[in-house]
Amino acid sequence: MYEEMKSLHKNNTYELMELPKGFSQKKDIDFEEIFSPVLDVKTAFLHGDLEEEIYMEQLEGFIIKGKEHLVCWLKKSLYGFKQALRQWYKKFDSFMIEHGYDRTTSDHCLFVKKFFDGEFIILLLYVDDMLIVGHDTSKIDKLKKELSKSFEIKDLGPTSQILGIKISRDKTNGKLCLSQKAILRSEKEKKEIRNVPYASAVGSLMYAMVCTRPDIAHAVRVVSKFLSNPGKEH
Repeated sequence: MYEEMKSLHKNNTYELMELPKGFSQKKDIDFEEIFSPVLDVKTAFLHGDLEEEIYMEQLEGFIIKGKEHLVCWLKKSLYGFKQALRQWYKKFDSFMIEHGYDRTTSDHCLFVKKFFDGEFIILLLYVDDMLIVGHDTSKIDKLKKELSKSFEIKDLGPTSQILGIKISRDKTNGKLCLSQKAILRSEKEKKEIRNVPYASAVGSLMYAMVCTRPDIAHAVRVVSKFLSNPGKEH
């Protein structure tokens, strides 16, 4: 808890001031939408700047002596706020655009920058985690340095797993392999899938198909036809 409070103070999240009680968030008035848009950003949601005027009581255990009557005027988002995800994304999106990256139209969490020498960097944002892809390590290191100036980040090193997908590299043969063995693993799990509702089972197969198993696309298409009324043969 003390570490969280240090982050709040370091980020200049709020300041104390007088205010009558009775404030609460109301949908369509205080927030417009819930937004869910992989290095790791520490306390990512605390970076978002608030557009609304929000106040809260001082946290229990951290009330300043002699200022018990004051409340916190929030300048930045907190975890749990309806605005938090949206404001964090807007902050990050603004940073990427300012540094010459283009947001793709197919996925607004995917940013691409092409350089004059033919090199490129692709960055995928998954909530508060980032996956960076590129050939030129010096350009990637420069991006990491710029990111660390605006956000408190932790470099987790070369990617080995993301969203349940295991990534392995064979540099000798120039191969990059994706695997979902953690999802489709043992005979025991295959037996247990028999007790899973048909639609859920097809959904699991579809996830594997999209990520790492395009070879089962035809089979998934066939079994998907019977989602509304599956029989024993399916």
